[in-house]
Amino acid sequence: MKDLKGKALNLSNLAAYQKGSIVSQEVIKKDSGTVSVFAFDKGEGLSEHTAPFDALVYILDGQATVFIDKKPHSLKKNEFIIMPAGIPHSLKAVKKFKMLLILIRK
Repeated sequence: MKDLKGKALNLSNLAAYQKGSIVSQEVIKKDSGTVSVFAFDKGEGLSEHTAPFDALVYILDGQATVFIDKKPHSLKKNEFIIMPAGIPHSLKAVKKFKMLLILIRK
């Protein structure tokens, strides 16, 4: 993380696609929240879970379905959604995709 500070970078380049995998790169980690970049291969995803804080997902590339309380939301490049604290959510790569995840703790 230290070598990312003070540099102009392309977020999409921080996590590379890998076949059959999910790759992540933490950008910022603070007590008040985290910022991470993820790359998901097609068909990969995160199973349903809850978090005690809000989470913003911004699609950098590709296409994903984000489920909030089992309701599907189709997202593509340059779109985002906020997953509310305490509500079950999951996501699935419709096509391979990259996302910026911003977690804000209460």
